[in-house]
Amino acid sequence: MKKLIILLTTITFGLSAQKTEWQSVGKKIKEKNAVEVTQFAKNFSSEMPVNTKLTGEVESVCTVKGCWMKLKLADGKSMRVSFKDYGFFMPKDIVGKTVVIEGEAKVKVTPVDELKHYAEDAGKTKEEIAKITEAEKSLGFVADGVLIKQ
Repeated sequence: MKKLIILLTTITFGLSAQKTEWQSVGKKIKEKNAVEVTQFAKNFSSEMPVNTKLTGEVESVCTVKGCWMKLKLADGKSMRVSFKDYGFFMPKDIVGKTVVIEGEAKVKVTPVDELKHYAEDAGKTKEEIAKITEAEKSLGFVADGVLIKQ
């Protein structure tokens, strides 16, 4: 009996000591077969949605409630990621972390009023927001699920 208790205790401590490598948000996905977002963005120009799985570094997150994030691209630009049906949000402290996203990518045009709204969410000053005067054509992504590397 004593050996059984020691064995169960050892197993319990062993399992509790394991750290989960990824935090899952939204639909459950796996990191396997994710394409680096910088490589994907170099060759993608379709306005038709394409289902894919990407990985990259978080550049910024909505400071209001985590309702969007941006991933860094190689050219100094970023890709805005929103979340399917506004069904989940990101933690606001993940800037600099690696994520895996699965969902639809497409090139889209974002109107000025929406860009100003995003700038407000990001905590930009009134002066910075006033400088937004043209719509923006960019790579966008609607994620079904996200993995955040811990």
